[in-house]
Amino acid sequence: MNFNEQLKNERKSHNFTQQYVANEIGVSLRAYQQYEQGLYEPNIEKLIKLADLFGITVDLLICHGE
Repeated sequence: MNFNEQLKNERKSHNFTQQYVANEIGVSLRAYQQYEQGLYEPNIEKLIKLADLFGITVDLLICHGE
């Protein structure tokens, strides 16, 4: 699984909207949508915020060790 697919799965499993996640990590809705589309990847600060929001490790979020 790719990062963008994992990101989308985590968001949906928590029943979060894209807008909610974008607000929580401090990016625009469009920027967050581009993360899910695989067009851009967040910097480490945003990755940590995403992992904390979902209650998982950054390694799991970025599919490290698969």
